[in-house]
Amino acid sequence: MFSYFKSKGQNKQAYTIAFYNLENLFDTKNNPNTLDDDFTPKGRKNWNYKRYKRKLTKLSNVLHQLGKEKSYHTPAIIGVVEVENKVVLDDLVNTKNLKNEHYGIVHYDSPDERGIDVALLYKKELFELLYSETFPLYINSENGERDYTRDVLLVKGNLNGELIHILVNHWPSRRSGEDFTEKNRIKAAELVANITANISEEIDDAKIIIMGDFNDDPTSKSVKKHLVNNTFYNPMERLITTGKGTLNYKKTWHLFDQIIFSKNFIAVEENKHSFKYAEVFDRYFLKEWNGKYKGNPFRTYIGKWYQGGFSDHFPVYVYLKKN
Repeated sequence: MFSYFKSKGQNKQAYTIAFYNLENLFDTKNNPNTLDDDFTPKGRKNWNYKRYKRKLTKLSNVLHQLGKEKSYHTPAIIGVVEVENKVVLDDLVNTKNLKNEHYGIVHYDSPDERGIDVALLYKKELFELLYSETFPLYINSENGERDYTRDVLLVKGNLNGELIHILVNHWPSRRSGEDFTEKNRIKAAELVANITANISEEIDDAKIIIMGDFNDDPTSKSVKKHLVNNTFYNPMERLITTGKGTLNYKKTWHLFDQIIFSKNFIAVEENKHSFKYAEVFDRYFLKEWNGKYKGNPFRTYIGKWYQGGFSDHFPVYVYLKKN
């Protein structure tokens, strides 16, 4: 299945699809409508323009490298989460590393209390944007009131002329405990399953990519039982069995960041894209070099202490081949 990529060098018919949790990509301005005070010059983290620009440079350097060992192109599609607004996305795609790659942006403001959103970046020469919309996730907090969280983003477009649908997710966290919050991620999975079912009803043999930070592993109930059904394939399940992960919590690796495909991506058809390979981008320069967190993702902050790193997650990426 993966023999196409055994030879060394870049291939013009290999296309990278990527996802990256950018870990609190905030600008430095205070938004009075969200809980972003920590990420301001007078806030608890002393967030300032110099640190913001440094983070943009680091993140754009990673995005530029994703998949380049096999693909001639920078990623055709990049899903991102934990971005404050469209301003930070504009600044990201206009960094020195990315400005000549001509990325378009799909972004909507989510109702999340912290003001963090999901978004999609797409390489305009490879992907034609046709349509986008968001779907709210309705969950309740411990006191029964609505807990405002991130929307699910749906993007429809042509990748090298082939129609595909992409859903970008950032599911509810485990902050109050994995078992207690599991129901919220199951609701998110059910919402995404309903969206994909509606797409499949409208379009025969629709090709669908589901990506995101699910705050659950590929083997978790929400993903395995409520999302990945007979019509989907999750290559990240194989990766987690080999010990791969995208974040480390209490010395345990998790693979919350995933890219899932409808099974018609496995078939090899003329002028269509087929799935070839999935990987975690966990290069040495993205890791803590020493200390008790050695080997973990090199993040921007640990608590309130500035580290100057990238993110608390590694990105993931897959290759598609245009047959």
